[in-house]
Amino acid sequence: MATGLIALLDDVAAIAKLAASSLDDVAAQTAKASVKAAGVVIDDTAVTPTYVVGLSPSRELPIIGRIALGSLRNKLVFLLPICLLLGYFAPWLITPLLMIGGAYLCFEGVEKLHEAISPHAAHDDSVGETAKDPKQLEDQKVSGAIRTDVILSAEIIALTLAGVSASNLVTQAAVLAAVGILITVVVYGVVALIVKADDIGLHLAETGSGPTRSFGRGLVKGTPVLLQALTVIGTAAMLWVGGSIIIHGLAEFGLHGPEHFIEHVATVVQQAVGAIPAVVGWIATSFLQAVLGIAVGALIVLALGIFGPKKAHAK
Repeated sequence: MATGLIALLDDVAAIAKLAASSLDDVAAQTAKASVKAAGVVIDDTAVTPTYVVGLSPSRELPIIGRIALGSLRNKLVFLLPICLLLGYFAPWLITPLLMIGGAYLCFEGVEKLHEAISPHAAHDDSVGETAKDPKQLEDQKVSGAIRTDVILSAEIIALTLAGVSASNLVTQAAVLAAVGILITVVVYGVVALIVKADDIGLHLAETGSGPTRSFGRGLVKGTPVLLQALTVIGTAAMLWVGGSIIIHGLAEFGLHGPEHFIEHVATVVQQAVGAIPAVVGWIATSFLQAVLGIAVGALIVLALGIFGPKKAHAK
């Protein structure tokens, strides 16, 4: 009996060591995958605050909470199992689906550009939104944010899956879930801080003293400027990410021309500028990817007839 108990304890110790090793592996791969997805995380952080602009301040945090829960649902309930199944049974489908999502981001980005360039159209849209019931407007904003999040979350999950494709299915699922939760908490935590920065600044300005009060006043004055800047950054992010997804997708199918052209132009710009080549190269690459995103989005808009004679006549 004693021998059997010792053997059992040895087995338990071996299982514990294996579990600890697996957890270490999951943690290491989660950290690595999160770094790879950093670019998409920045885009997600820039895009989300634009969905609470113009709504009641008392509803800002609840709306961000609803979007965060929707984002978690996108990642864990829908995208994680779908990506695992596709990765196992039909890996060739992942790239086309991502490209469709990238095209949708380009389409949304071009729509926002059109609103910025055509104040009359933007005014008409704002009047329509003002006339809506606050609950209806909030639901519309939340659903729009969650729709956009699907594409960005899919890119994050796909990037993560590509990085752990050599691991077993359980490790893949654990890493995908960990990355999804970690990134959601980070993104929407930062978004909450950005959106409530003016309230924090007002509190510091009223209750603080000296430098603290000055910092609070700076936050109050600077937050509207930051939110306006994030509106621009969010639109650029949609076009940049959408264009990059399409370019990488074309390369996956053997069409390396656009990718090589962008790399060549970025290299030329780096050499011409000389200073901080990594930053200059990234800016040049992102700009050209956004230009492609504008072209793709404009083609979709024209194909759908969004700005066609019927709509113009209706106005």
